[in-house]
Amino acid sequence: MKTFADKIISFNKNVSFNGLLPPGISIMNPFKDNKEALLISSEFYRKYYNDYNKRHMIFGINPGRFGAGLTGVPFTDTKRLSSECEIEFPGKMTHEPSSAFVYEVINKYGGVEKFYKDIYIQSICPLGFTITNQKGKEVNYNYYDNKQLTDCVYDFIIANIKKQISFSVSTAVCFLFGTGKNEKFFRKVNEEFHFFEKIIPLEHPRFIMQYKSKSKEFYIEKYLKAFEEMAD
Repeated sequence: MKTFADKIISFNKNVSFNGLLPPGISIMNPFKDNKEALLISSEFYRKYYNDYNKRHMIFGINPGRFGAGLTGVPFTDTKRLSSECEIEFPGKMTHEPSSAFVYEVINKYGGVEKFYKDIYIQSICPLGFTITNQKGKEVNYNYYDNKQLTDCVYDFIIANIKKQISFSVSTAVCFLFGTGKNEKFFRKVNEEFHFFEKIIPLEHPRFIMQYKSKSKEFYIEKYLKAFEEMAD
């Protein structure tokens, strides 16, 4: 019988988007683009998910270049991978504000082992996107930033949500990072497919760190209060 870790690792090995994207938008698949991501993420999941526990899901938006784009683990940059998860990353240390916030929440929750025993973090779209901005710099792009892109990846998103729910995910309640477009999209999807009985949206970690950093403790407590909704 496969463990939760086995299922995630298999999913990561095989996740792939082969459709056409709008001009100027590129797919970011850390498990194919970065040879370290699959190895590192597999070590992470074997460390924290090598069991048969049922977990609740948190959905982000899609992977970013300096977090899951390098480590293969959502909301875990290379700095947190090393300092909090005690898994060494062979490349450069990266700092992603979203990851810094999430690990503050994790520590207040009771630490990495307790948190990951209860919760599985993924993204609504498991692969990321980039564009080149007017300054010639490659930047992250969200699945909902362009309606044509959303339409292109819609079936891919639905199929991969279904696959991950089958890992032994609780469908009583799930959590969502993003109270704007991400929430609007996911509520519409959930109304059609009835994936979860209840969705609890939370302000996205990036939004908190960029615009509400002075109120960070308030949002940490808000997250922890929301997690009390989890039921076995």
